[in-house]
Amino acid sequence: MTTSRHRAGLLAALTAAAALLLLLPLPAGALAVPEPTTPVTGNATHFDALGAPYGGCGLPQAELDAPDFVALNAYDLPGDYSSYPMRPIPASQAAKIGLWNNGLNCGRFVRVTVGDYCTGVNDGAPGQPFCRNGSWTADAYSGATLTMVVADSCGDGNAWCRDDPYHLDLSTASLNRFVRNGAPVGDMNPAHWNNRHVSWSFVPAPNYSGDIRIGFMKGAQRYWPAIAVSHLANGIHGVEYLAGGVWTAATMNSDMGQSYVIGATAAGGTDFQIRVRDAAGALINNGRVYRFALPASCGGTCSAAYTRVDYTTADGPTPTPTGTPTVTPTATPPVTPTATATGTPAPVTGCSAAYRVTGSWSGGFQAEVTVRNLGVGAITGWATALTFAGTQQVASSWSATVSQSGRQVTATNAAYNGSLVPGATTSWGMVVTGDNQPPTVLTCAVR
Repeated sequence: MTTSRHRAGLLAALTAAAALLLLLPLPAGALAVPEPTTPVTGNATHFDALGAPYGGCGLPQAELDAPDFVALNAYDLPGDYSSYPMRPIPASQAAKIGLWNNGLNCGRFVRVTVGDYCTGVNDGAPGQPFCRNGSWTADAYSGATLTMVVADSCGDGNAWCRDDPYHLDLSTASLNRFVRNGAPVGDMNPAHWNNRHVSWSFVPAPNYSGDIRIGFMKGAQRYWPAIAVSHLANGIHGVEYLAGGVWTAATMNSDMGQSYVIGATAAGGTDFQIRVRDAAGALINNGRVYRFALPASCGGTCSAAYTRVDYTTADGPTPTPTGTPTVTPTATPPVTPTATATGTPAPVTGCSAAYRVTGSWSGGFQAEVTVRNLGVGAITGWATALTFAGTQQVASSWSATVSQSGRQVTATNAAYNGSLVPGATTSWGMVVTGDNQPPTVLTCAVR
């Protein structure tokens, strides 16, 4: 199966808030579908791209946390290839909910391992066996792995999406980026694909650092403030907003699991405070509160598919990254303290920058730079600089203002992540075209 997936239902075509409000919301306390706790095996198909303006999770493809993405089955309807139950599927039809789980598995990562190749026919024909007139056989691609983000749902009327509960629909561009023996397989698709077996399981976001990203959806406005939340360490299962001094569970936007309709701190206002729950139901960052406003660029209504917003935070510690950076952090030498009028030394300041690759593929890679305040006083701004080893070019970036001149790349803090208390970290990221090589120089300076 090779398709360009489109969002089920009316949402992708509607832009007016009044029309969007007609969609059925997912009620608070939605059912949790039992998920596999050990790797499971299913058939794998592939699709070209998310639909427009969003994928099934409510994010445009450009806003995903990784370039490699996957769809899970919306339904659990073995033998039924013609019915399309209302989504989100209500509790009265809980047995029909697939591992998409009414959107509750959006934004989670899965570790996928390539399995056997089918030597027969594996076309997903309704009512027909998988790999008929042939057998499953291991080959040189078996064992290749890739970590991918859940970004869409599969509700098609074929045997893959209906009969195989562990079926995965993988992004086509990802197939040849699976890694075996330390290198991408390169040529598994199309000649060695044939909708192979894969095994997979849910995993935490790889090498996670930084904090969440928030954006307003197309059609959002003060009376329909629909947002999308992404970049969590372990998926998203809920958003709560502060209204009239009370925390209230937000309603999921249809079954788009990373989009919620929130409320303002004051009725009819444009200022918002939220906190977020992950896939385990826990408040992230110890209940951190995120404060933001409807962007002025939206005017009365947001017209872009996704309008990212800056925010401030409270009530939680700054998250720290996991994993080992591939470049040894280099620190700006601390500034020598100078006496003030009262004779008290000024705080020592300084910062470090650490670089790591978070994903790679043929012709490009994704990298993240983590900035840490090394001083004993707070800082209000930072700048990092790196030098590429070759002809690499920054294709896109986030969480910083990034510029490139030749091999030199400079990144300065965004409005929301320049202030760091001592020991605190933040990060910015980029997608780069060219060979995956570490930078030859990496520095950080306090602004």
